[in-house]
Amino acid sequence: MFCHSLNSFRSNQRRISSKCINRTKKDRRVVVTGMGVVSPLGIGVQNAWNQLLNGACGIVELKSPDYEKLPCRIAALVPQGNELLKSKFSTSELRTMCPATAYALIATEEALIDANWKPKNEEDKRDTGVTVGMGMVDLVDVCNMHEQLKKGYSKVSPFFVPRILPNMAAGHISIKYGFQGPNHSVSTACATGAHAIGDAFGFIQSGAANVIVCGGAEACISPLSIAAFCRLRALSTIKNNLPLEASRPFDKARDGFVMGEGAAILILEELTHALNRNAHIYAEILGYGLSGDAAHLTAPCEDGTGALLAMDRALKDAQIDKDEITYVNAHATSTPLGDKIELQAIQSLFGKCSKNITVSSTKGAHGHLLGASGNLESVFTILALKNGIIPPTINLNNVDGNTDLQFVPNVKQSWSALSRRIALKNAFGFGGTNASLCLAEFK
Repeated sequence: MFCHSLNSFRSNQRRISSKCINRTKKDRRVVVTGMGVVSPLGIGVQNAWNQLLNGACGIVELKSPDYEKLPCRIAALVPQGNELLKSKFSTSELRTMCPATAYALIATEEALIDANWKPKNEEDKRDTGVTVGMGMVDLVDVCNMHEQLKKGYSKVSPFFVPRILPNMAAGHISIKYGFQGPNHSVSTACATGAHAIGDAFGFIQSGAANVIVCGGAEACISPLSIAAFCRLRALSTIKNNLPLEASRPFDKARDGFVMGEGAAILILEELTHALNRNAHIYAEILGYGLSGDAAHLTAPCEDGTGALLAMDRALKDAQIDKDEITYVNAHATSTPLGDKIELQAIQSLFGKCSKNITVSSTKGAHGHLLGASGNLESVFTILALKNGIIPPTINLNNVDGNTDLQFVPNVKQSWSALSRRIALKNAFGFGGTNASLCLAEFK
């Protein structure tokens, strides 16, 4: 029996290895064939997109007494989040996973249906990977289990560790669908979602897989996390009674970001593989750039070098010229320092081409989803590329600073380009970690 199993394994290994050898071309094109969203703007890609274009906002007051004495009492919550989870999962299932993982599974289901990719044969399952990350664990889990330990060792849940590991969303997705390609998770604070997409892009380019489920999830809003970010002076505190106006990227009156939660999942696919199965193609990923600020734990590099390097490297990876970019979906979280530095970096990079660059940040509408921000905003950037519509920056009434860059205050704008619509999507995280994706209209 053992010899038979070993021979079978070796046979499978040879078949898999020979298949991989035939797929290691560096010029493999990567496209997006499916997307799924759970967000403060609503559940489902089209629902969230329509809300965004219509100028809606998902930021609400936090009415629990636990928030009453905190400087910030607002957040961008998934609408009826608890009811959503209870409608999708059993009580026993929810014990095994944190809310962020559950949101990732919901978004993955939508994305796979959208891509029409739920492979049944083993070869296709081995050829499909997962790259899904999380910025930070739910501190409520940690606090609750600490209290349970005080009651006795036996009160500690055996699922506690799996619930708080950042890679468990990727693990759950891989197990549920039987995907045996790369099972990878990145945790780079607020750059997590963008890094996950970029890493998936690299895996497909290298031939490690033909299809990757990628993105990020976050659900860590609690009194402790709000208090902690308040102590960093990162959150908005002056609009507690007007939550719809609190997140205001680029605006002179901005005073900090608003925490959000949710998940967004993208299906990336090698172009020939997608064409051979007549998949619907949303957009193409052209390049991926990374950098480190090497400056400060929580503040961006003051001269914007880190952001500039990430964008420049994305352009070089994409092998395109600066004048081909016409839109930047900014990281811009609504912090006084961060937004200003990012605009300086964009202006510095594009120079005389800056007047042709339109910039917007959708965080005014859905807040800052931390590790799930870069991927959610990539979904919106991809829809902008596909539909020729640039989403607005709501609450932008008075742009801070002088710049040649163009903005999209409060109302969506049409997006025309001489040949092909191409955009950059930025995401930056604590620790000075930066990512930039170059995304393009598929032609």
